[in-house]
Amino acid sequence: MRRFLTATLLSGMLLAPVAMQLHADDHDRDHRYYDPYRRDYHEWNEAEARAYRHWLTEERHHPYHEWERANRREQRDYWRWRHEHMDWR
Repeated sequence: MRRFLTATLLSGMLLAPVAMQLHADDHDRDHRYYDPYRRDYHEWNEAEARAYRHWLTEERHHPYHEWERANRREQRDYWRWRHEHMDWR
């Protein structure tokens, strides 16, 4: 019984960093969002988040809120603006 407990504990200690790294990689992965109006996908990364923040606060003069909380009309308007301003930073 003692050997089993020792082996289980040792295995857990050795695998913990691997599991933590896999979780961190999954958390940092960029997301893809589908634009049904243009029928294409957009990578949501740091640059897209900056563009969205700029569009929401500077172009629309709205307080910032997360993309996931935006309604469909707001998302459609953002993608329309983004397609017109593809070179924005």
